[in-house]
Amino acid sequence: MEREAVLVGIDVGTTKVCALIGEVSADGALTIIGKGTVPATGLKKGVVVNIEQTINSIAQAVEQAERLSGWKIDRAFVGVGGQNVESQNSRGAVAVSGHDREVSREDVNRATEVARAVSIPSNREVLHVLPRGFIVDGQEGVKDPLGMSAIRLEVETHIVTAAATAVQNLQKCVMAADVKIDELVASSLASAEAVLTETEKDLGVGVADIGAGTIDIALFSDGSPFHTSVLPVGGNNVTMDIAAVLKTSLQVAEELKVRHGTCDLRSVDADEMISVSVLGEEAGRTVSRMELCQIIEARCRETLELLRNEMRATGHGMLPAGIVLTGGAAQLAGLSELGREVLEMPVRVAGPTGVGGLVDNLLTPAYSTAIGLLRWGAAVTMSGEPVRYDSAPAGGLIGRIRDALRNLFP
Repeated sequence: MEREAVLVGIDVGTTKVCALIGEVSADGALTIIGKGTVPATGLKKGVVVNIEQTINSIAQAVEQAERLSGWKIDRAFVGVGGQNVESQNSRGAVAVSGHDREVSREDVNRATEVARAVSIPSNREVLHVLPRGFIVDGQEGVKDPLGMSAIRLEVETHIVTAAATAVQNLQKCVMAADVKIDELVASSLASAEAVLTETEKDLGVGVADIGAGTIDIALFSDGSPFHTSVLPVGGNNVTMDIAAVLKTSLQVAEELKVRHGTCDLRSVDADEMISVSVLGEEAGRTVSRMELCQIIEARCRETLELLRNEMRATGHGMLPAGIVLTGGAAQLAGLSELGREVLEMPVRVAGPTGVGGLVDNLLTPAYSTAIGLLRWGAAVTMSGEPVRYDSAPAGGLIGRIRDALRNLFP
């Protein structure tokens, strides 16, 4: 198997930092050769609130991955989350320039630049400008206009932005851990790379990556994203509710949620009791499992309603392929059943697939963003690919391929 490149993905989450090293073969197959996961300190709801602690977490995760793989990490694709991620759609049109009136790469780039020139506040940084589709002389639905005869070329783009200060603080932390940034990628788009199929994207589908502090959302139709956003709620809210109602520590509450919790109250026996250690009491006490699950169900229902409202607010209610839930907090039992009831659409919980190598514990929803970052990087590196986006910080496709090839020689 011929190796094309070695790539690194770093997912800096609210409760964990994960660094993965992956080998991409010439046919695009991805093999994990190194991984490092450490508890994150210094982040709140996906945003850096303590620089030093975040640097330490990133450095530890990177060191673990390096030790396991024998590679030295010098650059990585890094996920950006936090409730400051927003998106908008914009159109740009240009006259086709060549004397033969054939659409060239330069025409596509010019149209994309025009679309990108929408007024974006100075306190926001552009992460992605993704072409959604092209209109050639009024003909809609063109996916790749290169080489077509045309007078006017119009592009519809999906622009993802984040708060500039949040992005700069994340960049600072990654670079202070001695890692250069290949590209910053919105976490929801990375997760989509790991869990969605091309058919689902074409039909219309949503991905909701439910982490500890946030839910990263990306909605797709016709094969590309049209809405990207983040909700400031997550699995920690469920844990805090349990701790508050049952008067126990967050650690015990998390354990109860994982071991005994479900959102599907029909599956709970009303007489079942579980023992709980209570703050300030040595003996502890027993509570009904039904009470625990009612706390969980109430919070999860409210969270899913927020997700439903966010999807409805886009004015694009039709997602025939439904929504795919992923992320660590999506592993809660009964969530897909409750999701189908609240969202009134197909719901499945999914983790990443189609990856080889050191995948023990990695093919779970908790690692969708990290593996998705490698998939994103692989799509950029495979030199036969057209440029799918132009993103920050980007040195152009050729520069990225050259850098990826440099990575071949540790």
